[in-house]
Amino acid sequence: MVDNEVLKGLSYNEKRLLLALDKHRGRDTPAKIIAEEGFGLEVEVMGAASWLTSKGLAEIKENREKFYELTDPVAAARGLPERRALKLLDAAGGQLTLDELAAKLPGEDKIAVGWLRRKKLADITAAGDAKVLVLNEAGRQALNAPMADEQLIAAMIKAPVPSAQADAKVVKDLKGRQGMIREKEVTAREISLTVAGTEAARSGLELKKEIADVTDELIQSGKWENAAYRRYDVQTFAPTIYAAKKNPLTRLGNEVRRLFTEMGFTEMSSEYVQPAFWNMDVLFIPQDHPARDMQDTFFLDQPKSLPLEDRDLVEKVRSLHEHGGDTGSTGWGGKWSEEKAAQALLRTHSTVSSIRYIAAHPEAPQKAFSISRIFRKESIDATHLPEFSQIEGIVIDEHANLDMLIRLIRVFYARMGFDEIHVRPAYFPYTEPSLELEVFFNGKWMELGGAGIFRPEVVAPFNVKYPVLAWGFGFERLAMLKWGIKDIRELYISDIDELRKNTVF
Repeated sequence: MVDNEVLKGLSYNEKRLLLALDKHRGRDTPAKIIAEEGFGLEVEVMGAASWLTSKGLAEIKENREKFYELTDPVAAARGLPERRALKLLDAAGGQLTLDELAAKLPGEDKIAVGWLRRKKLADITAAGDAKVLVLNEAGRQALNAPMADEQLIAAMIKAPVPSAQADAKVVKDLKGRQGMIREKEVTAREISLTVAGTEAARSGLELKKEIADVTDELIQSGKWENAAYRRYDVQTFAPTIYAAKKNPLTRLGNEVRRLFTEMGFTEMSSEYVQPAFWNMDVLFIPQDHPARDMQDTFFLDQPKSLPLEDRDLVEKVRSLHEHGGDTGSTGWGGKWSEEKAAQALLRTHSTVSSIRYIAAHPEAPQKAFSISRIFRKESIDATHLPEFSQIEGIVIDEHANLDMLIRLIRVFYARMGFDEIHVRPAYFPYTEPSLELEVFFNGKWMELGGAGIFRPEVVAPFNVKYPVLAWGFGFERLAMLKWGIKDIRELYISDIDELRKNTVF
């Protein structure tokens, strides 16, 4: 027995669909219902079907099937390059030099040769200085019968082919031909009445238009007095409304900024494009350091170099690299190259912001931080990206020491919600002592960043008299820890549903 309240709450389209399905023996596709029962759009049918399903009066069945179709049927109808090459070889008596084939099949000869060899339809032999393509027995047999990929192409010219009817290896080969074919998914839907739905359809439903939205025009015209209104059901399904919110990374950045500014820090910044001089040389990174290799650093072609205008600073850095200057260090030895130092690059770490800030503010006390985008030639995986951000910071203070640095690190991560941080000794060319920070995440120790006290060779050119504490933390990795994200790539996927459902404020 259908609840009377459910019947009273049925909308005009729900009633129409109930009656239409009953007329169609209790089930049919949306397309047939639209064609035969006067519905205008599929969305009308599926909307009504969804509501009926939520009320237990109907069921929706979906069958998804994958098809393959040709991207350009006209081009595909011309045939494959290797088929044309086979015909040319046959006409030439079974062999052609590669130069002759290139003349007869311009622009397609290399593709044709590649596929002929891959399919083992022809061999390449040497004849003096020339290379000759020779038709073999398999190639001769292929002259008289279509190959498997040609058969699939012929079928797709007529109509898309269901994936179940297509050989997976042939499909893979065709996909490798620069987008020759593409996949499409077709969803077949069927709506059927439940027992309760059949009962409702036969309960004497009265079809009449009902008003769901009261407008100004309806009230001002006086039509509202005689109108039929749709019942409002407070218990029925309603779409979720999501409050506006900022991207999680934006919110995390604001949280980090608030934390540092409350601790008395000033925000610093620098440009993405830097000369190697500020990115590496001023930081006492030797000019033969692996980080300078093209494998790690994005060097620019335009501009290829940037002028080093502060000649006094350039000479100080040269002296430090070659023999340690006045610091008591021996330097790195060899001859320092200004040409290498002038190379333009995308900054590889945010420490460039720190050293530029120190150059402008060498006096103590100083506290500064930045959240900076940096660029490295990293292989993309669950914890690495070629473009990411660092949380950078420095403290210049008369009483600064390693204990203060470690306490600052622990306070920062404690404020972020993490008390268990592993601090271990490390090596960086520009700090001594140096530290690395790790946290146990997703079954293994994950590096969070590095820290240390700037070496005398780094701060000497700027006449800094007191110790400088410095650190660089991974911004995205902090986000992964806070929200339990296992793959860093998820942070940059533009999924509006995920952003709406995100509960981090």
